[in-house]
Amino acid sequence: MIDRLTIDKIMDATNIVDVVGEFVTLRKAGVNYKGLCPFHDDKTPSFMVSPSKQICKCFACGEGGTAINFLMKHEQITYPEALRWLAKKYNIEIQEKELTDEEKKEQSDRESMFIVNEWAMKYFENILKNDPDGIAIGKQYFRSRGIRDDIIAKFNLGFALPKRDALATAAQKAGYKAEYLVKTGLCFGEDALRDRYAGRVIFPWLNVSGKVVAFGGRLLDSRTKGVQQKYVNSPDSEIYHKERELYGLYQAKKAIAKEDRVYMVEGYTDVIAMHQCGIENVVANSGTALSVHQIKLLRRFTQNITLLYDGDEAGIHAAVRGTDMLLAEGMNIKVLLLPDGDDPDSFSKKHSAQEFKDYIEKNATDFISFKTRLTVENVTDPVKRSEAIGGIVKSISVIPDQILRSTYLSELSQRMGIKEQTLLNSMNGMISKEIEEKAKERERQNHGVQGVQGVQGVQDNSSRDNPVTESGNVLNSINSLNSSPSAEVERLLVQSVVRDGEKVIFEGIETEDGQTIDLTVAQYIAYDLGQDGLSFHDERYNQILSEAAVHSSEEGFKAEEYFMHHPDIAISSLAANLAIDRHQLTPGFQPKEREGGLRQRVLHLVLDLRMDIIEKRLKEIQAQLKTVGSDMERMKQLLEEFRDTQQIRDALARQLGNDVIR
Repeated sequence: MIDRLTIDKIMDATNIVDVVGEFVTLRKAGVNYKGLCPFHDDKTPSFMVSPSKQICKCFACGEGGTAINFLMKHEQITYPEALRWLAKKYNIEIQEKELTDEEKKEQSDRESMFIVNEWAMKYFENILKNDPDGIAIGKQYFRSRGIRDDIIAKFNLGFALPKRDALATAAQKAGYKAEYLVKTGLCFGEDALRDRYAGRVIFPWLNVSGKVVAFGGRLLDSRTKGVQQKYVNSPDSEIYHKERELYGLYQAKKAIAKEDRVYMVEGYTDVIAMHQCGIENVVANSGTALSVHQIKLLRRFTQNITLLYDGDEAGIHAAVRGTDMLLAEGMNIKVLLLPDGDDPDSFSKKHSAQEFKDYIEKNATDFISFKTRLTVENVTDPVKRSEAIGGIVKSISVIPDQILRSTYLSELSQRMGIKEQTLLNSMNGMISKEIEEKAKERERQNHGVQGVQGVQGVQDNSSRDNPVTESGNVLNSINSLNSSPSAEVERLLVQSVVRDGEKVIFEGIETEDGQTIDLTVAQYIAYDLGQDGLSFHDERYNQILSEAAVHSSEEGFKAEEYFMHHPDIAISSLAANLAIDRHQLTPGFQPKEREGGLRQRVLHLVLDLRMDIIEKRLKEIQAQLKTVGSDMERMKQLLEEFRDTQQIRDALARQLGNDVIR
C-alpha cells in the first residue's frame, strides 16, 4: 500500500549505520563499521556495515543485506513494516489507503497485538495525566517515590482505573477485538472481559526496537499485604517471552554503548530511579533468573556488566545466580552489593550521579573476589573449603577466553595459597569432562539422523547410472543431467553481474546482419551460457542475469543499485551480500584495475564454469564404465563420449592456461 515514490524517499533518507546501530554496538574499522552479529552467537565482531554501499554482512553466518533486510530479519517483520519503521525514524509521511475488512483480517496476530499494546500504553498514560483517579492515586504514588514528570514520560508510566472492565470497555469501544485483548494479556475471562491491571500503576515493557511487548502493574493500597500479588506482569504471548526481554533496555541502549558497561538491577523502580539520578546504562531482569538470550542481547552493546543489588540475603542470591552463565557468554563481571538497607532506588536518592558512579568504581569487585569472600573466607572445614574453591574453579573453566581464564586462575592461586598448577589440573579436568559430555550428547542426537542420510545418499547416487542422452552436444547432455558445477564459480559470476553488469567489455562486435554492438558483462555471460543452454542452479542467479542482460545497456543503469533496491526482497538481500567485501582499502589506496582486467576475469570465470561441468561429467562416465558389465555397445558409447569430453576439457584447459592432465 506504499507507493514507489515514498519508498524511494525512505531509501534515500536511510543511513544503515544509524539503523544497525539501534541494535548493535558498532566500532569504526577503516572505512566500515564492525560489531557482534545479532543473528548468531558471535564471540568476536564479524558483522560488517558499509556506509558507502549502505549494506551489512556477517562473515561468519552470512546474514546481511540492506537496512530493510536487516530490519526484516532482526525484528521478524514484513517488508512494508520495515518501510514504516524507517519512515517513522526519518519523519517521512506515508499515505496509505484504508484497509478493507478482508485486508484487516489478513493482518497477522503479531502486528495486531503490537497495535493493541501501543494503544493500551497511551490509554494508561492518559489516565495518569488527565483522569481524576489517575492524578489522585497513580500520579500521587509516583510523586511519593520522588519520580519526576519527565521520567514518568520517558518510561511511559501510567495508571489503570480500579473498575474491573474499564480498559476492556474503552478498547472495544475504540474498535479493538476482545481476541487481542486476551492474547496480549491485557484482559482475561471468557464470558465477560476483566482488566488484568485494574487499580495498579503501570510499567510498560518496550523491546529493543521500542515496541510495547508487555506491562507490569503494581498495587498501591493495603491489599499488597493480603492475598493479592503486589506485582502482576503480562503472561507469555506471541510477542512477549519474559526470558527474552530486559526492562529498560530500549531507554538504556545508547548509554550502554557509550559507557561500554551495563548495570543490572532487580526492579522497575531501580531502573527508573537511576535514570533520574543521571545513570542511564541500567536494565532490570525483574527478579527472574538471567537467561542466555538476555545475556546475548546485552552483548550486542557491551561485554562489561556490573551486578548491582541489595546487600541482604536476597541480593546476594541474585548476584550469584547466573554468574557462570554470564562468564560462559564472554561477559566481564563486576559485583556491587549496596550497604544494608539500601537498594539502587533508595541509594540513588541519597547521592548524585557522580557520587553513585564513584561509589561503584571504588567498591565493585570482580567475580573472583566476590565469590571468594562469599564462599571461602571464614570457612575452616577442609572439605567444605575444598568444595568452595572447586566451585570457583568451575566458574573460571566456563570462560571462553584462555588468557582471561589463566589470569583469574593465577589470582585465585595467590588468594588461596594453592599452587597454580594444582588449580590448572583441576580446571583442565573439568573442561575435558564437559567436552566429552557434549560430544556424547551430539552423538546421541545425530545417531538416528545419520541412518536417514545414508539411505538418501544411496538414492542420490543412483542417478549416476542413467544413460547419456544421444545429443551431439556434450554440454547439453551434461546440463540435462542437472550436474552441479562449483557453487563458488556460479557465485563469483553473479557477483560480477551485480557489481559490474552494466560495464562494456566487448566493443564493436559484428552481428550476423552486419551491424555492430557492444556487449556488457551481463550480456556476454547470458549470451555465452545461452549458446549451450546452460543456466545457474539457483533461480535467483538466473533472474539477476536475465534482468541485467535486458537493462544493462540502458542509459544510467547501475546494476548494483538496481538489484540492491529490487522489489523482490530475496533478490535485494542476495545482491547486498554479493556487493560487500570482507576487506576494503581506505579510499586513498584503492588500486586501479588494469585495462581489460574485468573482461579477462569474466572470461576466466565462464571458462571455469564450463570446466567444472566437464570435470563432473568425466567422473560420471568413469563411474558408469565400472558398472557397464558385458554390454559392449553401451561401453562403446561411453568411451566415445569420454574421448569427446576429454577433448573439450583439454581445449578449455589450454584457454585457462592450465596443464592438461591425461
